[in-house]
Amino acid sequence: MELLNIKNLDLAGKKVFIRCDFNVPMDEFGNISDDRRIRSALSTINYCLDHGCAVVLASHLGRPDGQVVAKYSLLPVARRIHHLLKREVALAQDVIGEDALSRAAALKSGEVLLLENLRYEEGETKNDAELSRKLASMADFYINDAFGVSHRAHSSVEGITHYFDNKHKAAGFLLQKEIEFLGKIIQNPVRPFAAIIGGSKVSGKLEALINLLPRVDKVLIGGGMAFTFLKKLGYDIGASLVEDDLLEEAGRVMQEATKLGVKFYLPVDVVAAEKFSEDAISKLVSVQEIPEGWMGLDIGPATVRLYREVLSDVQTVLWNGPMGVYEMDRFARGSNKIANFVADSYATTIVGGGDTADLVQRIGVDDEMTFISTGGGASLELLEGKILPGVASLMIEED
Repeated sequence: MELLNIKNLDLAGKKVFIRCDFNVPMDEFGNISDDRRIRSALSTINYCLDHGCAVVLASHLGRPDGQVVAKYSLLPVARRIHHLLKREVALAQDVIGEDALSRAAALKSGEVLLLENLRYEEGETKNDAELSRKLASMADFYINDAFGVSHRAHSSVEGITHYFDNKHKAAGFLLQKEIEFLGKIIQNPVRPFAAIIGGSKVSGKLEALINLLPRVDKVLIGGGMAFTFLKKLGYDIGASLVEDDLLEEAGRVMQEATKLGVKFYLPVDVVAAEKFSEDAISKLVSVQEIPEGWMGLDIGPATVRLYREVLSDVQTVLWNGPMGVYEMDRFARGSNKIANFVADSYATTIVGGGDTADLVQRIGVDDEMTFISTGGGASLELLEGKILPGVASLMIEED
């Protein structure tokens, strides 16, 4: 999959609209707690500024559902971009209102304007054509650098691309890097290739699992989704999270793995608790001995040892989804130990998914990973073999 490249555009002195993903986490006081997504966009922004462009930045934040909600304002984002770029960043008071349109029209070379939260406009998530047209009218060129929302057919992601020809639109450096990394790992991984798949539900990962099976050598399952597989195998899983409607699908996934010769690993022990709470009574049990009414909330030490052994010879690791309830310290040990092991390995390590990225950053091993994807849902859909709506119109058609 080859994308229209920003380096092939004649940007000098022009006005550029860059769709970014500044949907960053904030604490209760409105302070940005992780600015990785903002920093990831800097190379594209700086490239445009170095070419004398006037830059209009656009992003969503949270889910204001078409309403102007103060806590979802991009003001903290504007301040952080100003700090990182070391230049003035003007924040428009609206998205396509009088303030935004007039500021965009008056924007000069080297100046940066950030529009207010795109999702203040109800039409954004509905891919409204009029909203797309007005956004497109602000600039000569369109750059998509928002991989995290490229699986959404939204006005600023998909609709806007129809107002620019192939000489006036392209993928930014971050989007290009994401597609290249995830595309390469799917098409041509260095083997042995292992996929670590975790998280709470099978339903969110099912298609990705099915698409990965013919491509991987080993699959290691963790998190709440493991209990659907364990129940299908006949284990009594107590009150652990399970998706009963997907038991047959889980069975088919395991059968397919056997047929393809893929080694499929499930937890052998878990940290079980009486209730879903940080202060719950907990104990270590094998998966055959989860007490009635108790729930598994993390993989146990025997599973950690097994998974380390399984991963010891692999050359490529794709990790999507934590091994337990990592947000609670008592149930984060399994995820943390696997993260440290993966970080210390000599394998190419690719982390996909917001929770997994958050996990490796929390314990300080994010710099040890080869690549951390900025998109959870987008990376999953790419792994499922889907063409992302925000990427489709930026693809170069093969002869």
